[in-house]
Amino acid sequence: MPTSKTRRTPPPALGVKTQPRQQRSVDTYEQILAVTAQMLGEVGIERLSTNLVCQRLGLTPPALYHYFPNKYAIVHELGDRLMQVQDSVVAGWVTPQTMKLPAERFRQALAQMFTQMFQVTRDQPDGVWVLRALRAVPALQALRLASHERVTALIADAFLAAYPQANAARVRLTTRLAVDMGSAALDLLFDAPGLDPQQLSRTLAAMISSEMMAMRKGGGH
Repeated sequence: MPTSKTRRTPPPALGVKTQPRQQRSVDTYEQILAVTAQMLGEVGIERLSTNLVCQRLGLTPPALYHYFPNKYAIVHELGDRLMQVQDSVVAGWVTPQTMKLPAERFRQALAQMFTQMFQVTRDQPDGVWVLRALRAVPALQALRLASHERVTALIADAFLAAYPQANAARVRLTTRLAVDMGSAALDLLFDAPGLDPQQLSRTLAAMISSEMMAMRKGGGH
């Protein structure tokens, strides 16, 4: 039996308790999200608290807890929205026709897609801080992993539709590695703001597209 010293703390509840329906409730709900995103950039995920959010909004804690059980649930909702925006960029790019583009055009299209991914993340309200919170909090990392899995499936399915002779296991593994590389590169752009997003996008696209071109020929390696 685990002792009190070894017993693990259960993960925080992440679900929204009540979805707003009336306009006033929607306004309050959205204000909670907006202020939390802003305060992530001001104080960070560790110092962020529901009390601070309530103080900033002039809201009573019970009013906030009507929608969210804790700060992590608020950030989870922000992260879910950010992942949906990012995923939509890939969904708008990945088609069997894209996969069949000549090598140079494919590389250019991939670089443009990644640049767009950087831009939409940057343009989301405090998107970089939401992204960092998802990376920092173990309970929130599942959001990013689920997004990676969705995007991997989108790209791999489109590639295999265009090249059914390709080795499916290799395609899915390579695609997942490419998605994780893209995520790491996105983190790098925000962690090292002196980097040129265009140059990084071109470099990343060149690395990924070379393997994608090789997979067009099929084979098991």
